[in-house]
Amino acid sequence: MSAPALEFTAEEERRILRHGPWPPASRPDPSNRVSGKPAAIAFGRALFFDPRLSFSGAVSCATCHPPDRAWTDGLPRSRGPPSLFNLRFNRWFGWDGAQDTLWAQNLRPLLDGREMGVGPSGAARLVRSDRQLSCSYRRAFGVAPGADDAWIFVDLGKALAAFLETQVTGRTPFDDFRDALARNDAAGQARYPAAAVRGLRLFLGRGNCAFCHFGPTFTNGEFADAGVPHFIKPGRVDPGRHGGIRKLRRSPYTLLGRFNDDAQRSTAAKTRYVRLRQSNFGEFRVPGLRNVALTAPYMHAGSLETLADVARHYSTIDEERLHAGGERILRRLDLSAREQVDLVAFLKTLTEKTPLHEYVEKTGNALCR
Repeated sequence: MSAPALEFTAEEERRILRHGPWPPASRPDPSNRVSGKPAAIAFGRALFFDPRLSFSGAVSCATCHPPDRAWTDGLPRSRGPPSLFNLRFNRWFGWDGAQDTLWAQNLRPLLDGREMGVGPSGAARLVRSDRQLSCSYRRAFGVAPGADDAWIFVDLGKALAAFLETQVTGRTPFDDFRDALARNDAAGQARYPAAAVRGLRLFLGRGNCAFCHFGPTFTNGEFADAGVPHFIKPGRVDPGRHGGIRKLRRSPYTLLGRFNDDAQRSTAAKTRYVRLRQSNFGEFRVPGLRNVALTAPYMHAGSLETLADVARHYSTIDEERLHAGGERILRRLDLSAREQVDLVAFLKTLTEKTPLHEYVEKTGNALCR
């Protein structure tokens, strides 16, 4: 005997279906000439784990983004290291959106002396002097490393981007439920936990979470004020998106600059027309929610330790603390204890089934023979 179908209104069903299908179609990044190319993916993988790309020789990308911890180290900071899942679908990069491509975002820690800080000259010197890296560069880009340090440096960011583009999360219990709903499969729908169904209804309805967290990646790709502190230390404020736009305008590594491989600048409109507004102060990137149960702590500075803390935050949010126009979106939800548990139950069904160790194992190596 088949299980009874869950009853949703036409509007609820439309909004549920909007969060799929998964995975979505994707295409290579036109600003990166090695996007999607196997040799570049393998080269990027090798670079990701190579500590020689830091001035100390002891820090690699994987130091703060270990793959077995969902690509984040789980430590609270003024800006925590975000997970690297599903970056290929981002519109902006970094918590403040100071980068408009994934390859440009990869250059930021290589430039920052507080992180890796190797810089263009150090990175280029390493690639030219190391036989293995030089060979891998030639395989990925079709030419030997040249004399222009800046181009070699940017190309390393593009190889890293080719690797990170492959880190797309797998299917989740929510995806199975969503697809069962799409094909009117009552038995498939019935396998979804009752608490998750209640949490999903809250997410779409009274909670208004889907105002910002919508679509297959559960994010609008933009920036918002979530009502969390944005002081780095007493007397020093993190400007968030406001500072990010100012950095973007000063950067030589944007879609409007010479390192864009797309001569038509077909994806550059977002950068050309971005506007700086006072309301951007205190706004941070709206993260996607796939695998969110694996990526604690939460918010840009890791100020909330668990998903239960996140649900409690939005349930009891102090509307007087909202800035950056957040008061137009957020309202204190006053969720009951059970409703908070249900909301967390739904969020946990956005966790994929793929073992985390497979994310690196499946990419292979970049060894040149």
